[in-house]
Amino acid sequence: MRTKTGVITSNKMEKTLVVTVVTYKRHPKYKKRYQVSKKFYAHCDDSSQFAIGDEVTIAETRPVSKLKRWKVVENVSAK
Repeated sequence: MRTKTGVITSNKMEKTLVVTVVTYKRHPKYKKRYQVSKKFYAHCDDSSQFAIGDEVTIAETRPVSKLKRWKVVENVSAK
């Protein structure tokens, strides 16, 4: 099961969070690292307990809807 850690950028939908995951890639010729971000739609039972800016861990799951293929596992920033 794949997991990713990212920051919540939106919690306005019911039972859905938008999580932005930042990774780094290296340019093939110049070898400089650059930042790449991607948004994931994650399922959660109660979105009111999460705030924008919280760091969460998401895990891959079966498709819940058209765009949701991830679920929230834990709130990292709450520790």
